[in-house]
Amino acid sequence: MVKQDFVIGQTRDMPLAQDSHFGLEHSHNAPHSTDDSVTDRQLSLASQSNELGFVENNNLSLTEHGEVDSNLELSAHQNPDMVSSHLSVLQPGYVITSPIVQSRTVIPAPVQELTVGQEFPDVKSCRRALRDMAIALHFEIQTVKSDKTRFTAKCASDGCPWRIHAAKLPGVPTFTIRTIHSEHNCGGIAHLGHQQASVQWVASSVEQRLRENPHCKPKEILEEIHRVHGITLSYKQAWRGKERFMASFRGSFEEDYRLLPQYCNQIRRTNPGSMASVCVNPVDNSFLRLFISYQASIYGFLNACRPLIGLNRTVLKNKYLGALLFATGFDGDGELFPLAFGVVDEENDETWMWFLSQLHNLLETNTGNMPRLTILSDRRKCIVDAVESNFPTAFHGLCMLHLSENFRKEFNSISLCNLLWEAANAPTESEFSAKICQIAETSQDAAYWLQQQFEPRLWASSYFEGTRFGTLTADVVGSLNSWILEASGMPIVQMMESVRRQLMTWFNERREASMQWNSVLVPSAEQRVAEAVECSRMFQVTRANDMEFNVITGKGNQVVDIRRWLCSCRGWQLYGVPCSHAAAALIFCKQNVHRFAEGCFTVATYRKTYSQTIHPIPDRTVWHEMCGGGGEEEEEIVVVNPPKSLRPPGQPRKRRAAQSGDRSGGQAAKRVVHCSRCYQTGHFRTTCATPI
Repeated sequence: MVKQDFVIGQTRDMPLAQDSHFGLEHSHNAPHSTDDSVTDRQLSLASQSNELGFVENNNLSLTEHGEVDSNLELSAHQNPDMVSSHLSVLQPGYVITSPIVQSRTVIPAPVQELTVGQEFPDVKSCRRALRDMAIALHFEIQTVKSDKTRFTAKCASDGCPWRIHAAKLPGVPTFTIRTIHSEHNCGGIAHLGHQQASVQWVASSVEQRLRENPHCKPKEILEEIHRVHGITLSYKQAWRGKERFMASFRGSFEEDYRLLPQYCNQIRRTNPGSMASVCVNPVDNSFLRLFISYQASIYGFLNACRPLIGLNRTVLKNKYLGALLFATGFDGDGELFPLAFGVVDEENDETWMWFLSQLHNLLETNTGNMPRLTILSDRRKCIVDAVESNFPTAFHGLCMLHLSENFRKEFNSISLCNLLWEAANAPTESEFSAKICQIAETSQDAAYWLQQQFEPRLWASSYFEGTRFGTLTADVVGSLNSWILEASGMPIVQMMESVRRQLMTWFNERREASMQWNSVLVPSAEQRVAEAVECSRMFQVTRANDMEFNVITGKGNQVVDIRRWLCSCRGWQLYGVPCSHAAAALIFCKQNVHRFAEGCFTVATYRKTYSQTIHPIPDRTVWHEMCGGGGEEEEEIVVVNPPKSLRPPGQPRKRRAAQSGDRSGGQAAKRVVHCSRCYQTGHFRTTCATPI
């Protein structure tokens, strides 16, 4: 028989009474507490006494006056983790615990002792207090009677006399404890779980933490519950507890759809000049589309940003699916500048046409001189058609990230992908051709694939006619991944509020950061100019006239025209700041190099980008009162129903049918998984595509 190390008495870290199974301190007010019972609980470790032993399953065996069974052994070795300062006589009311529970490293939660005469507001509060005490003191209870007037429970261990009874006071909902019978003699529970640790208990236990950090993971919840309460739960139980709290905390998806008209009114009221509108199906008022663009974003884009827009989308992960469409600009320092958002029930030709028409009307309304834009996207047919209809004069380029991802999947070669990016960044046609030849030397199939997929004028810098200033991608989702994907699973109003708060934070942080800049240009442009000036020191400049220069480098000659801001290397034109050849010519004629950068790269323009404020919105509890002033906005308040959930775009995944030769017959059956969205089996919520 294997001996068990255990310590009795008071450890150096914590008194035994605090680390006991059920820790019920001896109460002189207990109804069945007598001198005889106190005497019976006094145990000692005197050598002549054989009243304590362990059984092989680690349960503690207590005998009052009987002899120790011959199969039980007692070992009191020193344990480095739990060193006893001394072996002492146990005090009345102390209860010995099994070594399994005693070895838990926990920070015990404060426990309120239940006493006769204690009152609770209602029966639910009474049950909750008893449940919390049972979990904290490591014993399980079984409900005997529970109704509107009575509540009776007992210890779940067979033969344990512990029992509690509470009753309702006349005329009020208050419950009071009538009796608490005896004390435990069961030794508590030896396993690490707990019957009373329900999903609702998990939700209430981590409520404060989830309020402070809604992104807390189930694994972190498990660790906190084990640390505080000393019990171990399953991952699924922690996940369900978080989901239950988040559902009550954020409200229902259906309620958020009903609040959309009021939410749009609040955006327009608190942020004058903003555009916020919701479209519904006229037949049943079911949600179709939502468009939001803040006045601060509109002003910053039209007055200070580069004339460049990236289009992208992300699939929503909430109950009703759908998609979130983006139109994003780029500020002078190359940071993303979200301009407009659209929530649609389904991504298709019609919704993209609607979104870009809203964007065009937005820009046209706020400026008398519409800039000639450059638009980047993955150039799917629905986006191409929508851009041609709403922005016919815009240059529509291909997002290089989309092209490179497809290229990598097709050929699975890092070296080929690097050559592709070098070809895309090549400033001249000759350099581009040289890179394509290198790709062809490595793989003829890769070069042929590039020719068949997209023309170079759509993605290569040397052929593209629009103004991108070195920006080749429109990976909005990837750049916003840290917060937008988490928000995509929320109800629609909360999702858009998460977006607004993030934008509000960005505007404020970037505005304050720019006030600390003392340079003429933004940091990224300032660095590029500094590198160009440093490199220009090695060049020889010959002047042709007041505006044209010939710059001789170690690699050849370049022609610079400072009047038209042109260089034969095309670096000045592509990036909007003087290249090294232009810097050499400007320094030669004693001009300030910084003055020859595009206006969007100056610090003054950058500050103008974020000069406006995205204002906060009041809590939803006061929206109805604020919209009760009558007039046009009150007429717009309609009840918006949830959308008719549709199957997401794309071909459904298919499973290969089992063949007669498959070796699956002898394998054990796989665990059946359940979806918490549609409540069907065979898939998870994250992959659910079932219409609701």
